[in-house]
Amino acid sequence: MNRKRILKWLKIIAIIYVAGGLALYFLQDLILFHPVSLKRNHRYDFTIPHKDISIPLNEKDTLNLMEFFPADTVVRGIVLYFHGNKRNISWYAKYIPHFTRHGYEVLMIDYPGYGKSTGKLTEKKLYEWALLAYNLANKKFSADSIIIYGKSMGTGIAAQVASIRDCKKLILETPYYDFPSVISHYLPIYPVRRMLHYEIPTYQYLARVQEPVTIFQGTKDRIITYSNAKRLKPILKPTDEFITIRGGHHNDLYQFREVTGKLDSLLR
Repeated sequence: MNRKRILKWLKIIAIIYVAGGLALYFLQDLILFHPVSLKRNHRYDFTIPHKDISIPLNEKDTLNLMEFFPADTVVRGIVLYFHGNKRNISWYAKYIPHFTRHGYEVLMIDYPGYGKSTGKLTEKKLYEWALLAYNLANKKFSADSIIIYGKSMGTGIAAQVASIRDCKKLILETPYYDFPSVISHYLPIYPVRRMLHYEIPTYQYLARVQEPVTIFQGTKDRIITYSNAKRLKPILKPTDEFITIRGGHHNDLYQFREVTGKLDSLLR
């Protein structure tokens, strides 16, 4: 291969590299988040008793939450649920019976741009909205009756709330060390840590959580790898739990008895 051909291919590789980097930097919200928005007059058809709550925060931002209620009149507390980066509340409502059957209400928020929530998504706003949801739950229930639960993207948000507010326990399903470490796994050729607008350092927040922590992570998770989640182990307190689900993927952990059985025991 002559010198001209080598230079030609080097230019092509450089162009592809730069184009990929620009796409990651300027289109990262499209890459990281996959919301499905709904009209404000949309009516959910959940069979579980529920209440649709919309809180206008300013001209552009509206926080939408769903409060789900157990059939039993004896209520033990509330689960503050922070979902993943896909779709909206309706996608995660299938998990609600695991909590309501034990007498817990569930309060689930949609992030900016998800479902009926509106506004521009930023890391700062994720934390602010999460705190608003906590305060709403805390108006009805004392801190020792509030369980904070995070799934996937929501684990970092859940950990952040638990690091600044009291709760009964923190449960994390498929958590990550921080956002850059997740993206670096897929794009190791880029200086991701300098390029992302989002950090969400779960490891920092988890170190400040005083309440009991339980983590569920599958060994075959291809979205948030087991090796990434395992980096949180050294941060856990001696009484915390990191439960490894052999053969578990990112979205099927509730098919494993180790998860549902443990969740039942935590909620009893």
